Amino acid sequence: MLELKARKLTPAAFAPFGDVIDSRGSESFPINGGRTRRHHALAKIEIVDTPSPPLISIFVSQPVTLPLEIELLERHPLGSQAFMPLHEERFIVVVAPPGDDIDPNTIRAFVTDGHQGVNYRAGTWHAIHSVLEKEGEFLVVDRGGADNLDEREIGIRVVVP
Repeated sequence: MLELKARKLTPAAFAPFGDVIDSRGSESFPINGGRTRRHHALAKIEIVDTPSPPLISIFVSQPVTLPLEIELLERHPLGSQAFMPLHEERFIVVVAPPGDDIDPNTIRAFVTDGHQGVNYRAGTWHAIHSVLEKEGEFLVVDRGGADNLDEREIGIRVVVP
């Protein structure tokens, strides 16, 4: 079984897999008569084909136990998938680059700080949603359609220092 040590999520470390969604430190500008600051384009929504529309959903996830045992990775080949915590929930992110095969040497694990979200690029392999400490509520933006999911069995154990 592959064992990963989850490390701090940073935009540079996560760049091969997608975007870190975090308004802290981003450029912003005023809108709505100056009452709102817009942190613009923190992530790109990718839709590889057009028959299925983008969706905005809320996921409510139960916390995982540590170390986290993962039995499969999944990917969405036809669109990106973004997760943004609504109440400062920390969560574990396990990813591998896009491709038909998963090379264990390229799998990475990260732990968010509760203010960060992620946007998986189209085709990026990732573990199912794994929230820490408490039930988590997440805004999710992705592509609809039953044809946008592939799964691969794999044994991974993730430890969080």
